[in-house]
Amino acid sequence: MTATLDAPPAPVTTRPASVGRGYRFELVKLVSQWRIRLLVLACWIAPALFVGAVSQQSDLPVDTLFGRWMNATGWAGPLVMLGFAGSYALPLLTSVVAGDVFASEDRLGTWRHLLVAVRSYRRIFAAKALASLTVIFVLVAGMAVSSAVGGVVGVGNEQLVGLDGHLLSPGAAAGTVLLAWVVALAPTLALAAVGLLGSVALGRSPMGLLLPAVVALAMAVAQLLPLPVALRFALPTYAFISWEGLFTSPAQLGPVLISVAVCLVWTIGATALAYFLFLRRDFTNLHYDGSTRRTTTVGALPLAGLIVVAFAVLAVATPSLGSGVTKEKVQQSLSTAFAHLYRLQTDELHRPAVTEAQLGATSDCTKGGGMVAQEGPGNDWRCVVSWHLPGVAATGQAIYQLDVTSDGRFVADGDGPKEVNGYFQVRTPIGDQPNPMWQFDGNVELL
Repeated sequence: MTATLDAPPAPVTTRPASVGRGYRFELVKLVSQWRIRLLVLACWIAPALFVGAVSQQSDLPVDTLFGRWMNATGWAGPLVMLGFAGSYALPLLTSVVAGDVFASEDRLGTWRHLLVAVRSYRRIFAAKALASLTVIFVLVAGMAVSSAVGGVVGVGNEQLVGLDGHLLSPGAAAGTVLLAWVVALAPTLALAAVGLLGSVALGRSPMGLLLPAVVALAMAVAQLLPLPVALRFALPTYAFISWEGLFTSPAQLGPVLISVAVCLVWTIGATALAYFLFLRRDFTNLHYDGSTRRTTTVGALPLAGLIVVAFAVLAVATPSLGSGVTKEKVQQSLSTAFAHLYRLQTDELHRPAVTEAQLGATSDCTKGGGMVAQEGPGNDWRCVVSWHLPGVAATGQAIYQLDVTSDGRFVADGDGPKEVNGYFQVRTPIGDQPNPMWQFDGNVELL
């Protein structure tokens, strides 16, 4: 009798989980968290309530860009919300979502289970990055849609006054507001990439969660300083400001395109650094809190180098080593805005129509009473605007006090005569109406 041995069973091979399956899994994990659900609910409801409530008040946030127009058009509300979001909300949202997407596995000690299930570092990284990006997009879209709905329902689909005083039709205002929120997505993505980098590099450390907010705060403080224009544009958070140039005629597209390009470079660079560190993580250490040396050499220094390189490129490509705020630019911006707003006031008073060309508005501005250099930001700009009306020999003049900020925005405060810009209301045939020339916002193109 001959004994026979059965052949050993063939080894069972399982394919690694696909990126699509991993993405769905990570998305479900994110959405199942109570804080993410609360953020989604808040972003889709709170802006509408805020804009609708503030638009009905007599005391408007006039110190905020477009805040003075919130009770005149529903399209001012989304822009006020965008200014708030760029300064506070969006950096915090990226911290909560992207800054925690990898660190949560360290806190829960679930890396070994995830690695066994997926068996691919690359797929894990791609799934987590895409899931966090999806949630951030939903949050930003919610803020934009909600604030727009709240403004239009509360005030109405009316025309919007741009930063140079020209009027945007309701359709044009809607499109430009949407484009402004799209521009704000660029710095949000850059901060999200920084969040991914911090979440990978710092592990369980809470600094990984706070990194996007800390970076955004530091750059916001830097924007308040009298930096050279090239250095200001080299910071990715400048895109939270550059959208303002979309509301002039013609639109100031140069700063917008430059700031978006810088943000995209930061997004790609920070994501690539996060991916590089993730592939070299030691997942056997259950108490990993990041490597200070590797975080500095692979994370912080390359990003600082991006700022230096961007500054050098912009300094060579554009004449932008000064503040960008010059006497000629201030005068031109003020004259353009005054001419547009004068026509708006003329319509309110039911006077004969006049064009900007017929007015021929010019401005003569001095800074610090002529005792300092006639350039740079400050609240000591004093301007005299002159214009002519058809058939009138006398020259009209109005005085404005200007507060010009370092990012080029200015607030013009009328100082007489009372019939033109010296009072916050004008008397019209249908009663007293807000005077558009009493105080208004403007924008100096820094490039």
